[in-house]
Amino acid sequence: MSYFDAASAAPLHPMARQALLASLDEGWADPARLYREGRRARMLLDASREAAAEAVGCRPDELVFTPSGTRAVHSGVAGALAGRRRAGRHLIVSAVEHSSVLHSAEVFEAEGGTVTQVPVLRSGAVTVESYAGALRPDTALACLQSANHEVGTEQPVAEVAEACREAGVPLFVDAAQSLGWGPVEGNWSLLAASAHKWGGPSGVGLLVVRKGVRFAPRGPSDERESGRAAGFENIPAIVAAVASLRAVRAEAAAEAERLRELTGRIRAGVARSVPDVEVVGDAERRLPGIVTFSCLYVDGETLLHELDREGFSVSSGSSCTSSTLTPSHVLRAMGVLSEGNVRVSLPPGTAAENVERFLTVLPGAVAGVREKLGAPTPTVVTGADELVVDSLGKLCPIPVIELAKVIGQVPVGGTVRVLSDDEAARLDIPAWCQMRGQEYVGEEPADRGSAHLVRRLL
Repeated sequence: MSYFDAASAAPLHPMARQALLASLDEGWADPARLYREGRRARMLLDASREAAAEAVGCRPDELVFTPSGTRAVHSGVAGALAGRRRAGRHLIVSAVEHSSVLHSAEVFEAEGGTVTQVPVLRSGAVTVESYAGALRPDTALACLQSANHEVGTEQPVAEVAEACREAGVPLFVDAAQSLGWGPVEGNWSLLAASAHKWGGPSGVGLLVVRKGVRFAPRGPSDERESGRAAGFENIPAIVAAVASLRAVRAEAAAEAERLRELTGRIRAGVARSVPDVEVVGDAERRLPGIVTFSCLYVDGETLLHELDREGFSVSSGSSCTSSTLTPSHVLRAMGVLSEGNVRVSLPPGTAAENVERFLTVLPGAVAGVREKLGAPTPTVVTGADELVVDSLGKLCPIPVIELAKVIGQVPVGGTVRVLSDDEAARLDIPAWCQMRGQEYVGEEPADRGSAHLVRRLL
């Protein structure tokens, strides 16, 4: 079995396992107590904090351990907004932030704050100009991930941090995906990360608040972790998390070069061997191990099951694999194809032969899904130079399949009107037009759902 979903959770690093087992006998006591067992636990906790701070590039007293990366994000965003309440009630986030950041923004907005979502390019990156343009006199906090969790695109954090610093606004960075590869550059103010992303145990997060940043912890006060993370510290897990962080950092330079070469093979191989595919995300400014692509006319969930049967564990941002049947907010913000989406995220140590086998298996898996899926005979109404395709009640990727089957039946300059009540059609039909060289005219209201108008150019 080839595990290719490290962006969700990396396999436990051998050093994490070793450190966890060793610290179970020494780190179980209360580190706040003055007796021998408490002092031993405190020594482990302090040493871990110092090592983590060195890896992050901050002072030890600026870093606390939290019960998860999500808790670090929630606590960090809420505490920074509360601390700067007098400065204003405006929050900036990018449109492709992790859901933990976006959920924090939703809570803030529900409490009366205002939120600006900065759009991204088709590569998934923000521009410094767009972020700087979103800053206002009442901006309390800006948030920007260091790299995207779905497509791997790296963000211009250092440049955005400088723009925020000039405006007197702290920048919160979600570094969950990138911290294992290196420290986050730039003059950022707050940072969060999660140990299970770099091969540490789950249930350990990091929250860093730089000195001088106004911060007011939310919720009941607690004497542990500077009042920023309530509850008894899981010292064995913390020791294991930091040990694995140091280990992956020591291997990072060589492993990053190797994984970039492997993901480069996947990017090129997918584009070469799979028809009607879009490889998404920035081709250069990206994390070493992540590559994401979307396949036209494919049910994403069925494709993931087929790859699982072939021995590959991958993930997807396709609406076809979602319980809400809506496309990933990241893919939507990028304006790329969502149907048949596959994210491959290689853990350190991935063998080259497993990547080659994946590239051998993938074309047949995609072709098999397309063959199994087929396409219902579309209901077509002919009228002059326009066809109307009734795809109401049909989910992705059927509306796009039906569009593709009939586009050749209208003359160049003619139009196809696709009736659809599937939310994913708003993203996938324009994406199909861009891939196939056709013109997406726009969306119009219909008696049910919407009418998507496509003009044939080729």
